Order: sequence, then structure tokens, then C-alpha cells
Amino acid sequence: TYHEGITIPDGKPLTIVGQGQVWLDGSRPVSRWRKADRGYVSRGWTPEFDASPTYTWGAPDNTEPGWQFVNPARPMAAHPDQVWIGGKPQRQVGSLSRLGPGRFYVDERGDRLHLGSNPGSKQVRASALAKAISIRAAGTRISNIDVRRFAPSVPHMGAVTAERARIELDRMTIRDNATTGLHVMGADSVLRRVRVIRNGMLGLSATHADDLRMAGVVARGNNTEGFNHSPVAGGVKIGRADGVRVVGGVFAGNNGNGLWFDEGMRRITVADALVRGNRHHGISLEISAVALVIDTVVADNTDNGIKVNNTRDVQIWNNTLVGNGRPINIVGDDRDPRLGPVEVHNNILAAPNGRANCLLCVEDYSGRFTATQIGVTASGNVYQRRAANRPTWAVVWSRGAANPAVFETVAAFARATGQESKHLDLVRRRALGASYRPTAVVRRNVRIAVPTPASLAGVARVPAAGKHLGAWLD
Repeated sequence: TYHEGITIPDGKPLTIVGQGQVWLDGSRPVSRWRKADRGYVSRGWTPEFDASPTYTWGAPDNTEPGWQFVNPARPMAAHPDQVWIGGKPQRQVGSLSRLGPGRFYVDERGDRLHLGSNPGSKQVRASALAKAISIRAAGTRISNIDVRRFAPSVPHMGAVTAERARIELDRMTIRDNATTGLHVMGADSVLRRVRVIRNGMLGLSATHADDLRMAGVVARGNNTEGFNHSPVAGGVKIGRADGVRVVGGVFAGNNGNGLWFDEGMRRITVADALVRGNRHHGISLEISAVALVIDTVVADNTDNGIKVNNTRDVQIWNNTLVGNGRPINIVGDDRDPRLGPVEVHNNILAAPNGRANCLLCVEDYSGRFTATQIGVTASGNVYQRRAANRPTWAVVWSRGAANPAVFETVAAFARATGQESKHLDLVRRRALGASYRPTAVVRRNVRIAVPTPASLAGVARVPAAGKHLGAWLD
């Protein structure tokens, strides 16, 4: 275990491989606790961190409603200080008067650290370093080096920053850092078996990271500090990049979106992933173009399973979506008129949660485009509801300026629009069994599926021209 941060300077590419279990740890033990009027105090605590709440040093938080980083209910979220008692994280408060069990307060003027809980014989650790690894040399490779308990400010971008091209990170765990775990900003980089876990704001972010490859990445339990979901928080957020591929991996239990592709993305691929139990959308495609989501399980996310927002040329094939809000939500608004076409084929849209009022949902909030003008096509999908009114409608279908058309059955939708010439509509019958496997009734109706195009079969590594419903789950 090394209590230090490292910088790999420009022009000095290195390969660094950890032997055994190697940690860079940004925290250090704190001792000599005394009982005080409120809680317990240790003197001589001098680390101080910048609490800028946005990506600009010293700038105040955004003021536009819905776009503030810090939630007023969690006002200390952007303060990077962190404390653990016996490995259990404590929550920071902004004044001594708010100290209580499970909380801590940093008195920077008096160089004191206050605990609301009695540490007893348990070890107390507190973050004392901001950055773990700054990679500024193209072509660097790091493997089997783990990172924990650093205190990056929001403008630091991450505890680990990959700042040049052709950087490879393999078998790394980056966890329990104050804001973002890992940020990538160079082209042609590769992340293999990287785990970003329980970071304060965001597990992993990337900008301008053209041709980024993510294989077997895990983003779990991030945004522990309770930042607002927008403009950025949760599992993974990637923006302004071309050619990003996410293959395999788990994006689960994040307080925000699981996978978020936003603003100027192009050529996005998500294949063979599990996106589960996130407290906002599972997968969000926003203000981007040319995206494929295939062979992926999207389950039990609080809001939309897959949200397509002002994004064009989208293909959604052979995914299993269960227990989400709206399973597939295709929406446009005034920010960007580009939306569609969107293909939706061979997906299982099953048993959404109580937030959903439809299974396949297409709306243009700008009132400009119908679903037909957007270019939404749907065929070979399985629609499953617990009851005929749970949710109320099978499909919501944009009519532009008028209120959208709503269809209580898929058959009525097919008759009115010509979509879903082949489909399966299940009410009060289960579409999925254990481990997201299709039930017998779905397997018996595989003939409704659209044959998998060769161009997509290669991405998902499945037979071309074959018929299959939902994710392959090999």
C-alpha cells in the first residue's frame, strides 16, 4: 500500500504492472482522539481541499433549475474530505453544530477533525491526498494497480486521469474516491476489466476519447455523495467522442444513469452488457448520432430502461428490458431537432415498474415531428404486462403538434401504423424466468423475430440471419 500520488510526464510512456495486490491509498490514519463538547476531536489535521462544485476552478454552481451539480439536500457533496471509522464511511457536515453520529466536521481554521461517533479502538482514516495517477504520456499502460480513498475536487476530473492517447488500463479497481474515479480524455485508449466502485459523484467519465474501447468494465454504486443526476452523476458518462465501444461489463446500482452518452457522441456501440438497478436511466443516448445497443440486459432501473433523446441513426436490437420505468423511451425536444431514424427489433419489453405508462414510447416535446417523420420502426418485439392496465398503454406514438396517439394493445398499434407486423403481446403471462431467460411461450414464438443482419451479428458475435428474441445470455 502506497500513500502517494504519481504523475507520468509527457514524453515518458511507461508500463507499470503491480505484483500481488497493490494499492495507492489517498487516506492516512488519524489518532489521538479526545472527547469534546460535541463528539470527539483530533488536533493537527491540516489537509485542505478545493470545494468548487463545477468543472471550473472557483466558479459557483449553475443556477438554472435542473442543472445544478449540488443537491441542496446534500450541500457538502462537492467538499472532497472523507473519513472512515473502522472502514465505515462518515458523512461530512458544514458546521460543528450539525455534528452527530455517523458525521464528521473539518475545522480548517483550527486544524481540527471532529467525529460525531466514538471511534473507540477502531481505526480512523481520512483522505489526505487529492490525485492518485495523472497519465500525461501517450502509450502508457498500467495493470493491476488499485486506487482508493483519494479526494479529487470536481475540477480535477478524477482520482485517475488518462490525459493522452493510446493509454491502456487493465485489471484496476478505483473506488471510494471523493468525486470521479477515472477520467479519460485521449484517443485510442483501452479499458479492460476496470472497476469503478462507490465514487462520490461519478465512476468513469470521458471526453474527446475517440475510439475508446471498454471491455468488461464494472461501474457499481457510484454517486455516494448524492450529487444531482444532471448535469453529471452516476456510473459512466461519455461525451464528445467518436467510435466508443462498450462490450460486456456491469453498470449497476449507481445513483444516476448507468451508461450515459451525451452531446456530440458519434458511433456508439453497447453490446453484451448488464445495466441494472440504477436510480435514473439505464442507458441514455442524448444529442448524439449513430448508436447501436444490442444483446444487453437492462433491468430494474428507476426511470427509462433505454432513453433516446435527440439522437439520430439508432439501432436497438435483441435486448432484454425488465422492471424499468418506460422500457424504451424515444423523445425529442427543442434543444436539437435531430432525432431518428430509430430501429427497435427483437427486444423483450417486460413488466415495467410503476413509473411507466407505456412499453414503447415515442414523443416529441417540441411538437414538430410525428413518430413516422422521426423514422421509428418496430418489429419482432415482445411486449409483456402484468395486467392490461399495468402500464395503461402498450405504445405511445407521437403525432407531432397533437397529443400522441396511445394504444392499449400492440394489435391496435399494428393496425393503425403498419408497425409490428409480427410481435408477441403478453398480458398476465410472464416473458422471463430466472436469470432473465425467456419463458417457454417466448421461445415458442421465436418465429416473430427479425433475422439478425450480418453487420450486427458480427458485433454481438452471434449467427447472422438467425432469429432470436431478447439478449442471447450466453
